[in-house]
Amino acid sequence: MSYAIYKIDAFTDDLFKGNPAAVCPLLSWPEADVMQKIAMENNLAETAFYVKGEKCIEIRWFTPTVEVDLCGHATLAAAFVLFRFDGYIGNEINFYSIRSGALPVRKEGDFITLNFPADVYNEIEPTELMYKAFDHMPVAVLKGKTDYLFVFETEEQIQSITPDLQTISELDSRGVIITAPSAEVDFVSRFFAPQSGIPEDPVTGSAHTTLTPYWQKKLNKNILTAKQLSKRGGFLKCRFLGQRVEISGQARLFLKGEIFI
Repeated sequence: MSYAIYKIDAFTDDLFKGNPAAVCPLLSWPEADVMQKIAMENNLAETAFYVKGEKCIEIRWFTPTVEVDLCGHATLAAAFVLFRFDGYIGNEINFYSIRSGALPVRKEGDFITLNFPADVYNEIEPTELMYKAFDHMPVAVLKGKTDYLFVFETEEQIQSITPDLQTISELDSRGVIITAPSAEVDFVSRFFAPQSGIPEDPVTGSAHTTLTPYWQKKLNKNILTAKQLSKRGGFLKCRFLGQRVEISGQARLFLKGEIFI
């Protein structure tokens, strides 16, 4: 058995930046254990698998250790593969996830725009364990569906912060987003998820389902620009739509090949 595979740098227009994702187009679904082993072998933050249907394209995402509910950069990468290499006709794709529902995507010039459900979050009282997670103190902590959001005062703190990955791995979440306002763009962030097999994710589209409604409320702006300040870095355009958010980015092909199992 063999599968096509693509490696795409997402949320960037430059190779070796943004967030690399593997994409495997399928004719039918293999066992989840097979997809998990492929993702572990790829050893990237995410591997996306998709199967074309009559009315939608079903998509699933795996880290090296677990299947996840939603992944932005791997969805963008999958759309890039469909538009550029898999013969997809048109500028809109109807992705569907059994875990996250309908996920429309459209192509607008060089940008691909994801339409995802907006996260619902609540501000919480930080625990002692949360205060140990970083070497700076957050000004607020919020809990969304899958992640914690730690808010800091300055972009410089986000850039220079040192995470305690062991402590973060003990929190009851997929991972921790950290964020602060920015002078160059509207906000910056980083994302740490050692409990999901990702010490630091280069660019996290799904985190912006939490970040976008948070900063929309803080800045009173529906259209926002953002940077993720990992070593690779990434740029995103976000739009708040109430119960949904749009997250836009570019992508570049790095590799295409074949997996043999």
